[in-house]
Amino acid sequence: MLIAQNESYMQTRSTRVYALAASCIIFALLFFSFKPFPGRPDENAGGDLVNQLGFSLLGMVSVACIFLLANPRQIMSLLNPLWVLMCGILILSALIAPEPAVAIRAVIFTIIGIVCIFSVLALIRDADGISLMLTLVPASIILVSFAGVFLLPDRGTHGNDLTEPINSYLWRGVFMHKNIAGQVMAAFVFIGIYLIRRGYFWRGILIAIAAFIFVSGTGSKTTLALIPLTLLVVSTAAILDKRWLTGALILATQILLAILTIGSVIFDPVRELLIKLSIDETFTGRTSIWLFALENLSSHLWLGYGFEGFWPSSTVKDAANPYYLDWDVRPIIHGHNSYLDVLMNMGLVILLFTLVLVLILPIIDFIRSRRTRENILLSDMFMMIVYFCTLNAALESFFFRRIDPAWLMLLFGIFGLRLTARMVIPKHSH
Repeated sequence: MLIAQNESYMQTRSTRVYALAASCIIFALLFFSFKPFPGRPDENAGGDLVNQLGFSLLGMVSVACIFLLANPRQIMSLLNPLWVLMCGILILSALIAPEPAVAIRAVIFTIIGIVCIFSVLALIRDADGISLMLTLVPASIILVSFAGVFLLPDRGTHGNDLTEPINSYLWRGVFMHKNIAGQVMAAFVFIGIYLIRRGYFWRGILIAIAAFIFVSGTGSKTTLALIPLTLLVVSTAAILDKRWLTGALILATQILLAILTIGSVIFDPVRELLIKLSIDETFTGRTSIWLFALENLSSHLWLGYGFEGFWPSSTVKDAANPYYLDWDVRPIIHGHNSYLDVLMNMGLVILLFTLVLVLILPIIDFIRSRRTRENILLSDMFMMIVYFCTLNAALESFFFRRIDPAWLMLLFGIFGLRLTARMVIPKHSH
């Protein structure tokens, strides 16, 4: 009997090791992609095919790992029927897009990204495993990105960017764009803080400092400003032990930011206030894009233009030159506001449903997190990621955007919060 117990223990231990290894590999590949350091858009045709095949295979591997290596109880804790419903809505929305075949392909990769992030969290059994994964993956991405900046400056930075000269030589690392790099590196700052709080001081401080330095190199002042705000707001939970207060502050700041951004296009007093405060009332030209989109919303308020259907539509491409705007919107590929793009593509009802999925439910899960040390530390980190990403979404578009690293990081935070609200995370598995 003792031999049988030992064999059972070794088998269980091997399963945990394989599951952790699979989680690390899947998580790393999602951010490295299958062709890191992409060049200019005209150089990426082959890279698109490589990534399409690679992520398709990764999606299948993730599903296989869930069935073969994940804890069934953990799968059920993570599974949310509302996300299954959302995937169905994305497919239906793609069918009414101007080019359904293209939209369906985009939806497929969005669903692959959701499944992959689900698998990353379903495979890790304990907090020690999560800490190891959150050390190896961010550290490797940071190191390779820094190597790209200094050894491959035409790839690791934007180089001499003729399309967007203002971005020339700003850092982007392994990512497609500096804004994506900034958002991911900001999340790594929060991960570093989690490692410090958990007792891994040196690895945490190195990851947090290196990630913050990289954010500085991207030139994103907004991201740099949102990092301390995120830390301040979410830290109220740890300082005051009132998680409901943190949830209220998160909602309040989200509403305020919405008023200051999209609200500045709709309400003149808001725009005048921004001017008085010496804040760029155009948000680097974004208000021109938002104004054009809102002017074309009324006829598609309920269903939108279809998944990723507005900006590629004839409404935009064939529009007369909007001379009254600061920005010619015709070549724009997205609206630089995730909430606005969901509204334009899928309508008002789905925008409200999206707000429930990406903001309301995560806040509820944060408040309901199990009151153990490991769950509290993890939920604080996941909430920082969700809060930062949803704030940044007011100025960038990435919701439901295929394998976009910013979208995947938001999903990581959302699913992680659901896990901490429904399972006690052990320090280590026995």
